[in-house]
Amino acid sequence: MNMNDMMADIRDANLSYLMLAQQMVRADRATAIFRLGISAELADLIDHLSPAQIVKLAASNMMLARFRFDDAAVLGMLTSHSKERSLSQAHATILMAAQPVEEIA
Repeated sequence: MNMNDMMADIRDANLSYLMLAQQMVRADRATAIFRLGISAELADLIDHLSPAQIVKLAASNMMLARFRFDDAAVLGMLTSHSKERSLSQAHATILMAAQPVEEIA
């Protein structure tokens, strides 16, 4: 994959993420804050972005979305294929919900 292809893929991922985040915030703000792991302040900003602002943000050369966990144990729970998969996923959800929301720096 060359650099131009990678930048185009990042832009597409950013655009999809921002559009989904805005749709989620507008549909059910509390659930969106929980599922996206964002603060209420960030939810307000996302809600009020214009289409032009979303496109401009999406064109960034950095991924705007990131993993909500840095713990290999959580990743293992989410990807487990055991009989207790639903229990593992519920446990991972609880662990992620306990993490602080992202702040605007």
